[in-house]
Amino acid sequence: MIPFSRVVVAALLLASAAAAQEKRYVVIDQDAAGPGGTDMMSILVLLQSPRVETLGITVVTGDQWRDEEVADTLRLLELVGRPDIPVAPGAVYPLVRTQADTKLWEQQYGKVIYQGAWSRRESTHDPAVVPPLAEGMPSKPPLNEDAAHFLVRMVHEHPHEVTIYAGGPMTNLALALSLDPHFAELSKGLVFMGGSLSPRTDDPEYANDPRHEFNLWFDPEAAHIALRAHWPSIVCTTVDVSVKTRLSQAMFDQIAKAQTPAAQYVAHYSHAERSYLWDELAAAAWIDPTLITSERQLYMDINLDRGAGYGDTLTWSDRIKPPVDLQLVHVQMDVDMAKFGKMFVDLMTHPTPGARQ
Repeated sequence: MIPFSRVVVAALLLASAAAAQEKRYVVIDQDAAGPGGTDMMSILVLLQSPRVETLGITVVTGDQWRDEEVADTLRLLELVGRPDIPVAPGAVYPLVRTQADTKLWEQQYGKVIYQGAWSRRESTHDPAVVPPLAEGMPSKPPLNEDAAHFLVRMVHEHPHEVTIYAGGPMTNLALALSLDPHFAELSKGLVFMGGSLSPRTDDPEYANDPRHEFNLWFDPEAAHIALRAHWPSIVCTTVDVSVKTRLSQAMFDQIAKAQTPAAQYVAHYSHAERSYLWDELAAAAWIDPTLITSERQLYMDINLDRGAGYGDTLTWSDRIKPPVDLQLVHVQMDVDMAKFGKMFVDLMTHPTPGARQ
């Protein structure tokens, strides 16, 4: 007869193994500039994890114009064998901010170094134009459904199970909330890359304005709406922690040696030491929160005054926050870069789960 204690231990081990194998639903909302770069590689982090089921990708103008980003996303999915994942086009423009108004703002308050689709040399074409892609043009069209409706539909189909991962401006999220005020509450939570507190860096984009960060700055009204919504949880990957990451030459070389589709995509279209692993860290830390070694719990909002601080990150502790309906945010501040680097290399060099040949 097997002792009862052994039966209990075996049952616990089986339950633990089952929990480890349980897939987590995510919708990726991304300003998906490509090929390569932080936007595409963050999508790969989630696609490459056997623990994640990506229900779809919604695309918003940010680093590039939306239609070009949609094409880059569709092509990435084809290259790694996941064309089954739906891609929904989202917002082309911010809710309020315009390029023309930003130019007037700069005349009074100074130049904004990075303006995404408004400043990238390769994306200064008309928003509706999709130029020839370096990685080839996709053969499959996107969904005939806009991003906001897709987001709302997913949380209704899987109530309280879907995490929204936001790697770009929050325009699509604000539009989803305008369609369904319970959109955030029906999700499992929001994970986003954005916001800046006081990063330790001499990077000129933050040295003179440490509260400025592109994703929240590009559409501050949308970020304000999204951050005030009642998500079950909010996790924020800040500039403060992002600037402590880098795709090193050693990591890049390890990835390039692998012959898997994801690894070869990184090898062909990404570059070592080019920039920080902004969005990749947000995705990886959602999969494995132990990558983060320090965080703060703060209330967060966006400066909507049209003065010098328009679009800057606002934060408060519980003791000093204003008496309004603000949401508590888990703000990531430090990372175990060695552990993150190993995880990133492992993910990029493994076969893509569910890939078609």
